[in-house]
Amino acid sequence: MASTRDTRTVMIVDSEPAQQRFLSALVSRGGWRSIIADDTDTALAKLGTQDGMALDAVLVDQGAPGLAMAEFVAELRRWRPALPLIVITMRNGVEVAVAAMRAGASDFVQKPIAPDRLLEALDRAAATGGPQGELRPLTEKLRAPLAFEEIIGSSPNFRSALAIAAKAARARVPVMINGRPGTGKEVFARAIHSASPRARGALVMVDCSAVSPGLIGSGLFGHERGAFAGAFDRQVGRLVQADGGSIIIDHVECIPLETQAKLVEFLNTGEVQMIGGTIRQSVDVRIIATSASPLDKLIEAGHFREDLFYALSSAQFTLPSLSERRGDVGPLARHLLARIGGLPGMGPIGITDDALRLLAAYAWPGNVRQLQDVLFRAAVESKTDVLTSADFRAIEATLGGGVSDGDVAINGEAIGVTLYLPDGNLRPLEEIEADVIRLAIGHYRGRMSEVARRLGIGRSTLYRKLSDLGIDTAA
Repeated sequence: MASTRDTRTVMIVDSEPAQQRFLSALVSRGGWRSIIADDTDTALAKLGTQDGMALDAVLVDQGAPGLAMAEFVAELRRWRPALPLIVITMRNGVEVAVAAMRAGASDFVQKPIAPDRLLEALDRAAATGGPQGELRPLTEKLRAPLAFEEIIGSSPNFRSALAIAAKAARARVPVMINGRPGTGKEVFARAIHSASPRARGALVMVDCSAVSPGLIGSGLFGHERGAFAGAFDRQVGRLVQADGGSIIIDHVECIPLETQAKLVEFLNTGEVQMIGGTIRQSVDVRIIATSASPLDKLIEAGHFREDLFYALSSAQFTLPSLSERRGDVGPLARHLLARIGGLPGMGPIGITDDALRLLAAYAWPGNVRQLQDVLFRAAVESKTDVLTSADFRAIEATLGGGVSDGDVAINGEAIGVTLYLPDGNLRPLEEIEADVIRLAIGHYRGRMSEVARRLGIGRSTLYRKLSDLGIDTAA
């Protein structure tokens, strides 16, 4: 059982003294006490000490000397099966993360380390009573820029948002993207930049929820040396860094009112003035803002400026929650698995129809981000290259058991055609084709001309297939 917040202990496995000090100071901000191990052998030896027996988590750098990361994780799991373990990887260290998680790691964070993200990972790993199994969230986003044509979704509310985004990309105006956490706001923002005339310019991102409110203004506009306590050096703002390109201001609702006023002035004049500075610099940048909270309510409460809202909302749209477009779950899951299968250390991954029915029946409070995390964990932990309902035990338990064929819609209607055998292998093409034809005959109530037209074949070809496949037209 995890200890109380002010006595939690984490072992930091890292050989660099500067990194040890940085991580120790960082975790102490979250109420963690740290012990240090310079290499993996020392870390394993310390498990049997008094401090080691009181551990609530382990934090290990992929560059720590000693055993290979997967070997270290497997060995630690042998001695302490339930001890949360988080791996710190390089930015391109997804393959290391995959190997470590297959060996039993709980989560991973990438360098450069975002303090809030690391503390969130530690708190989540050590928490009791939270989501279990494949529903445990990942700390890192598995980013992969997508063009508009690669964004999956066919529900009317989603297609409407996609159309507005695609049209806005070609314009020069600011864009406001609303939506609950995990709905894909960052994916849309990056697609807008990539499809815009500014695609060759810089794309800079500022997450206002991950920065102290007092530092958001400095981050956006920059500051001169000595402008405030702690301003030891001159810092160029992110708006200037994005000159000629786009800036994504994520969680714009977190910007304090004083900085909101400066942002309104910038939108009106196109000029940036550093905090503590006197020189004004013209900047050509397109703002793409996102908000996870309804801004109209914040405006009514006096926490968000109405003039800033209208200045940012020349083009705006709201992304629907995944529960509002459940027909998209099936194709979205296949699409995400194709991306996951392309990650270093992974490979092609299929999914059975029974698993898709299970996924479509779940409410997805964390939206597309949660679906991606669940699929990644399931793919990493699966012993085969095809996911079945057995790989989603936590979701099955949440739903209170399995889901029958008629209980849930995928792609907007009941599946009707099974693609996989119970062992996870594909059915023969002849059997699938026969099922599709039967489905079409039933759907169009035996009107064979309509069936042939919808299937894109001639009537004579249809009747020949019926004979070859042994299908009764009364099926």
